[in-house]
Amino acid sequence: MSSPPPCLSFSSTAGRWVVAVTVLGSAIAAIDSTVVGIALPAIGRNFAMSVSSLQWVVSAYLLALAGLLLVGGALGDRFGRRRIFITGVVCFALTSLVCAVAPDAAVLIAGRALQGVGAALLTPGSLAILRASFVPDDQGRAVGAWSGLGGVAIAVGPFVGGFLISAVSWRLIFLINLPIAAVVVVMASRHVPETTDPTAGGRVDVVGAALVSAGLVGVTAGIIDAPSHGWGSPPVEGALLGGALALVAFVLVEGRTPRPVLPLSLFRSIQFSATNVVTFLVYGALGGALFLLPVELEEVAHYSPLEAGTSLLPLTAIMLVFSSRSGALATRIGPRLQMAVGPLVVGAGMVLFRLAGSSGGYLTAVLPAIVVLGAGLALTVAPLTTTALASAPADHAGVASAVNNDVARAGGLVAVALLPVVSGITGASYLHPVQLSAGFRTAVAVAGAAAAGGGVLAGVLVRNPRRPAAPAAPVPPTTAHCGLEAPPLAAAAAGTTPGPRGARMGS
Repeated sequence: MSSPPPCLSFSSTAGRWVVAVTVLGSAIAAIDSTVVGIALPAIGRNFAMSVSSLQWVVSAYLLALAGLLLVGGALGDRFGRRRIFITGVVCFALTSLVCAVAPDAAVLIAGRALQGVGAALLTPGSLAILRASFVPDDQGRAVGAWSGLGGVAIAVGPFVGGFLISAVSWRLIFLINLPIAAVVVVMASRHVPETTDPTAGGRVDVVGAALVSAGLVGVTAGIIDAPSHGWGSPPVEGALLGGALALVAFVLVEGRTPRPVLPLSLFRSIQFSATNVVTFLVYGALGGALFLLPVELEEVAHYSPLEAGTSLLPLTAIMLVFSSRSGALATRIGPRLQMAVGPLVVGAGMVLFRLAGSSGGYLTAVLPAIVVLGAGLALTVAPLTTTALASAPADHAGVASAVNNDVARAGGLVAVALLPVVSGITGASYLHPVQLSAGFRTAVAVAGAAAAGGGVLAGVLVRNPRRPAAPAAPVPPTTAHCGLEAPPLAAAAAGTTPGPRGARMGS
């Protein structure tokens, strides 16, 4: 059992080091996932790849990531969140090198799948480290800063990737991960406290891990292949059925396993379940809309790839400035209002993207949608993520983070597969501006409705945590503590919301 970790404050030097490490670690995965889309044409020409092969360059990474996120969270809770986080960063760096020097398409696709394994180890660890390291009053601010700075990486990725591809080679988008990963490993080793689940022990739930991985891979592979092969084709039906059966078996096995990779008791919390449904709807809508937006801008509005990536930079600025403040606000007033209003604003921003292919310029046809979308995301992301983690006991922070991350990616996978079909963007229609524009307008309207539905659901089901009664006498600040079976007394004295009763802050 590890010793109790320090109770870090957001304003402390130690706290800012932890935020910096988690942001940089998750950023290498976020940047990579955004720039690869821009690099696909250059990769295809280099290796004379077919469209289906190009699709697997993206899908191999996403399927490995979605299939192993729960395992990554469970391993962090059991063996140490910092240890598994660093392992994931190292794995991601080494497999990035494989991708950069790949001699053919097969090696590149295999390298991308292994990159997904590294990302599955480091991604849940970043949020779990924040949850287990900061005092309850500052968790919202820490997650907000992580969300905002992580948004910077996602938004800047297309710009940086377009520059690197044009100036040097698509291989550089993978090589650039190596020095960043080296910095993260050094910083994490020196500045991040180690935390574990003190109740974890015994064998890792290998059967559960295998079933959930097989289930997610089967379902997502079936959804991704359906637009090109048809929903009734044997490969798609086989993948969907096999995946569904594996997930059913996973639930049955987890209910009987003493140390499950996913404690089903987490879903007894309506707050946790509702928050993850909202995550699925909002991130699904966002992933689907942003998948089609660059195509619309380039094929209909005649933007260059670099211009299409640069057009999203205002989203970066909004997330950077307001996400941390949004997290702090949710800590003071509770997450319900922001989780209800934020997705409605996100939906409105997506609907405004219907103007993107019009004859208007960037300032009138694109920027308004980006500003509204950015405002909605700034309102939503930090309280949504914080609530998903706070709804679970602190010693299951890694698993809760992995579930929330997995749900977000599953939403994006489903939306990317379904939105083009629903909106009529199939076959070669994306090469015809009139057909593409009509389908895009339908797609963003559907995505906007899905995001708004998430806001309605949050307003109905999400509840603000109860505030403790004020103590009879002031409590000296020196009585705050961590690692005990009780919330920090300083939080109660300040009238703020502590962590869940009976949960340890790491240890």
